[in-house]
Amino acid sequence: MSYKNTFILISPDCPVREGIEPTSRKESKPVHVIQYELLTAHPYKYDYDELLFETHIRHKGISESMLQDSRQEIWDSLFAKKHACMRASALPKRYGWGVHYDAAGKMAIYGADTPQYRSFAESGGKDIQLLYAMRSRKA
Repeated sequence: MSYKNTFILISPDCPVREGIEPTSRKESKPVHVIQYELLTAHPYKYDYDELLFETHIRHKGISESMLQDSRQEIWDSLFAKKHACMRASALPKRYGWGVHYDAAGKMAIYGADTPQYRSFAESGGKDIQLLYAMRSRKA
């Protein structure tokens, strides 16, 4: 699901109150680490579908040659099933990152301790829709 003019606040039960860089001890990076790397390196470059696709390519280790030969098939296969939105991502649920979608649906992340996060959080209802990330546990 892609949003426009929306800010996803950290989950009410997020264990941190600042943006923490996610890490992994495994050789292959988990999805949330790849998402973090993409969104911090290229803010407002990806909409949600593009982010999912790029994350999928990197997570599965799809080669550039395979991508050139089968890009559309890989895309179609990936989007043949539903995917959870960024409200369910570990970034706003556990690592303290708010997710902003601009008017074009392009995304950037902001740590909960940043002035940008506070600005988006305080501007809700005017020009931007505010949503909380999903809780990790029942209330």
